[in-house]
Amino acid sequence: MTHPLRLGVNIDHVATVRNARGGLNPDPVRAAREALEAGADGITAHLREDRRHISDADIDGLSALLREQARPLNLEMAVTQEMLAIALHHRPHAVCLVPEKREERTTEGGLDVVGGHNWITPFVGQLNEAGCRVSLFIGADPEQIHAAQRTGAAVVELHTGAFCDAVREGRVEDAQAELFALRDGATLAARLGLEVHAGHGIDYETVTAVAAIPEIAELNIGHFLIGEAIFVGLGPAIDRMRALMDAAREPAA
Repeated sequence: MTHPLRLGVNIDHVATVRNARGGLNPDPVRAAREALEAGADGITAHLREDRRHISDADIDGLSALLREQARPLNLEMAVTQEMLAIALHHRPHAVCLVPEKREERTTEGGLDVVGGHNWITPFVGQLNEAGCRVSLFIGADPEQIHAAQRTGAAVVELHTGAFCDAVREGRVEDAQAELFALRDGATLAARLGLEVHAGHGIDYETVTAVAAIPEIAELNIGHFLIGEAIFVGLGPAIDRMRALMDAAREPAA
């Protein structure tokens, strides 16, 4: 089934739970299979340099599963030669380049494409030549969006974390300003010929406003869905998210 707004489910934090005790369970590949069965359009996984959650073996397993299912794997990774070699080996459908700091708990901001343009551009070029669809994870900043377009990347993924945090913390004016910035950024990116994705921090409370931005083609959601799955199961958690996304795209009566 083709959805008007795609949902990529990030299964990193299934691996986080597994790694807390070691061993094999819970298995991120099993989670990916169940997410696809529940209505996810693709699977996202971030192979961090420190391997704090997803492992190289997980990427091997996920690559095999997604090929079997003829569904897209979106490999999130830092802009390093080690990660480039891994991506060129596996040749996933999509590669999302993200900033990465070893001390952070999660990806805290967007990639600085303006400052890193000279080394990001050839990196994008090699991935393009390998047949990977390259996305840059950036803030909704016009300068970053223009710089992203100049790298040759096909996609930008707009960082929604500041909007989601403002909503959860009750900072109404900040949330409105962040949402306006996301809307303007999506409009600009689409005008420049980029496909627009969005992600980071999205939950049931914040998904409707983001999903309603018409230029956005895909949302990537992970931590919240894995946490919700503890209480209701992964399938029902994805079902509800999918329903909220679809409702946000329904024309007003």
